Amino acid sequence: MPVNRNALIRYKTIDTCLRNKYRQWTLEDLIDACSDALYEYEGIDKGISKRSVQMDIQMMRSEKLGYNAPIVVYDNKYYKYEDEDYSITATPLSEGDLKVMSEAVEVLRQFKGFSYFSEMGDIVSRLEDHVTSAKQKTIPVIDFEKNESLKGLSYLDTIYNAIVNKQTLEIKYRSFKARSASTFIFYPYLLKEYRNRWFVFGVKRGTPMLMNLALDRIHSLEIAEKEPYRENKLFDPQTFFEDVIGVTKALNQKGEIVRFLVDRQNAPYVLTKPFHKSQQLIETQDDGSMLFEIEVVINQELQRELFGFVDTIRVLSPQSLVEFMMRKFRLARERYNND
Repeated sequence: MPVNRNALIRYKTIDTCLRNKYRQWTLEDLIDACSDALYEYEGIDKGISKRSVQMDIQMMRSEKLGYNAPIVVYDNKYYKYEDEDYSITATPLSEGDLKVMSEAVEVLRQFKGFSYFSEMGDIVSRLEDHVTSAKQKTIPVIDFEKNESLKGLSYLDTIYNAIVNKQTLEIKYRSFKARSASTFIFYPYLLKEYRNRWFVFGVKRGTPMLMNLALDRIHSLEIAEKEPYRENKLFDPQTFFEDVIGVTKALNQKGEIVRFLVDRQNAPYVLTKPFHKSQQLIETQDDGSMLFEIEVVINQELQRELFGFVDTIRVLSPQSLVEFMMRKFRLARERYNND
């Protein structure tokens, strides 16, 4: 069972008391100190029971939290650490602790674009140094996919704060198809990451359509202080992407049943790494190939996923997607034949 915050406050308070060698600590003294700490940090003014502090001392003495605190009673009344240099804050980390902390450090380092995490940079660095020295090995064992050279990451923090604080943005943006950048007023609603690229969903002033803008195509942006914010009444960010692979979806677009057959060699890969959470295995053919079904929006991200299995997969439905795949294959064949 995880240790709650109140318990941690009590453990730390008891530890602080017992480290003070210039005072004798009775159980009642420890109860009073814990009660004062809970009031100071959490506003809890109902005090704490004698039994709770006794249980805290037993927990600190035990191996459950890895403390093994050498708490002893002398003169049948006073509590102290038998080892005067002991503190729960100096307890060596277990192998399990080091493993979890190592992975946590790697995860935290992925969020450099947000000020909340960049402000933690020094903390993360110190934590990383501590974990590295404690492990006695510096070889990394976990590597997250990332692209630190991707443009636009510096805008993450401004956009995030604009969404949280309901502020309008003025953005200078150039899409892949546009010849030049244009500047417009934008109401941001959601940040979304897909394959190391970040996108912001929202509405451009004067249009009713939901747009997604790639952050690496933004030339500049700033808060439009004088422009009132337009609330999001178009979509629910928690459910809107449930039937989507990637980030491309129109407001009125609905998921469709997509059926496809994967050959025997690649079927196990698709089985263990589904294209989408809705994926179901319909049946296994006599030759070992497998028939799958997913319910998703037909978009370019789905099409590219399917093209990744170009010679091992056959789309069976819907017919519009079958015809699209056939047309692309024909164009590709013509391109190669022209060479």
